[in-house]
Amino acid sequence: MDWLSLIPFLIVIGLSVWLKKILPGLVLGVLVGALLVEFSVLGGTRKSVDYIVTTLSDENNIKIIAFLYLFGGLIGMMNISGGIKGFSEWIGNKIKSQRGLLSLIWLTLPFTFMMPMFRTMMIGPVVKSLMKDMRISKRKVGFTLDVSTSSVIVLLPVATAFVGFMISLVESGVQKHNLDMDPYQIFLLSILFNFFAISMLVIGLIRTFWSSSKKERSPKQEGKKKNQDEDYHRAGIEKELSMVKAQPWNLIVPLILLLGLTLFLLWQDGVSKGADTIFQAFSEADATFVMLLGVFSTLILTFVFYMFRRQSMEETIYHFYDGGNQLMQAIILLILVWALSLVTEDLGFSTFISATIGSFLPGFTIPSIVFVLGAMVSYFLGSSWGTWGIFMPIGMALAVSTGASIPLTVGAVFASGSFGSMTSPLGDTTITTASILEMPLVAYARYKLKVCAIGAGIAAVLYLAAGFFLT
Repeated sequence: MDWLSLIPFLIVIGLSVWLKKILPGLVLGVLVGALLVEFSVLGGTRKSVDYIVTTLSDENNIKIIAFLYLFGGLIGMMNISGGIKGFSEWIGNKIKSQRGLLSLIWLTLPFTFMMPMFRTMMIGPVVKSLMKDMRISKRKVGFTLDVSTSSVIVLLPVATAFVGFMISLVESGVQKHNLDMDPYQIFLLSILFNFFAISMLVIGLIRTFWSSSKKERSPKQEGKKKNQDEDYHRAGIEKELSMVKAQPWNLIVPLILLLGLTLFLLWQDGVSKGADTIFQAFSEADATFVMLLGVFSTLILTFVFYMFRRQSMEETIYHFYDGGNQLMQAIILLILVWALSLVTEDLGFSTFISATIGSFLPGFTIPSIVFVLGAMVSYFLGSSWGTWGIFMPIGMALAVSTGASIPLTVGAVFASGSFGSMTSPLGDTTITTASILEMPLVAYARYKLKVCAIGAGIAAVLYLAAGFFLT
């Protein structure tokens, strides 16, 4: 009866593709899986709640949830303090050419890498205002913004909203399969194997600095239809943020604090556990707790800094909550992904994978197969987080049962989510960029898909080659 463990995954994927939303599929997947564990309406419902409570009772899970909420709160504080607006206006006055405009998008990475939506919302309006006096393709500008966001943020090992989520998924797989491996070390190695993100990073840099002379459709030829799905619920808050006084140091100081404290605490925690080198320290450190401690400390210091600069305490606290609430969707998604993983394990998912698919597939093909399947699903979901949550347990189970490289397979899972985030018309990044630059959403997504298909093809071949040599 182990084959029943596939039903929750099929429900999540099928319903997500049909509804274009992953949350309903996850809820139904957990509920149906719990009903299969305890075959009664009341018993199954109680079991589904029990799975959710169990995930919330886990110490590491609570650390991840707290990190995400506090991180969102920090961004909300930087928004209302005028830090984001101030930096945008300051940097925008220095751009005079098309190449300078595209270079600006890349050069802002050190200040905007923490979250894709944060980066897009911060840089997009600046880029749009600078484009008015230049004959440059909106699609090319949008692509440069998106590729410098989606392809870079997933390759960073600290201080991003992704890191905690990604490490938690790896850690869950390590615990379930009783692997004698450090989750953070697997995560660090998987970054080297995110071949899609690396390929797109190279392609994006080439298109920015080498092919800028190629002719593309002019802004006048591009559609000016705005995205019809504008969010009117936050219109008041957005208007308030547009009226704040520009103060770039209110962004720069918190970011320096966040980066510096996170790196220092990682090193310190690793050293306290016996590490001799920086890399070993990062591997030995409790990354989940350190990231939480780093963002918590940064929040306190930032709050004090803002009070010294006479920032309204009431507004700062309000927008801390607002920023944290913006990540509640990701937090709820994460809780349901954890619960789904518990359900499928009780149904015998790992045993089924080992006894069936894992028994005949060559180990070296696993990373490539996981990437291709994950990329297809992520395109229809438009969610890197959702794709990672669905495919990480599948990828880990296949890797263990076939002897495939764990870091390589984990890298393939993360790469598959990166593909959907970059190309899907349902992705937040694509929707936001198309809306800010006033481009037709579907046409812009189709334009990006043509370029990203090249990166995906390169990645698939590299996974086959790497799998052959590392398995």
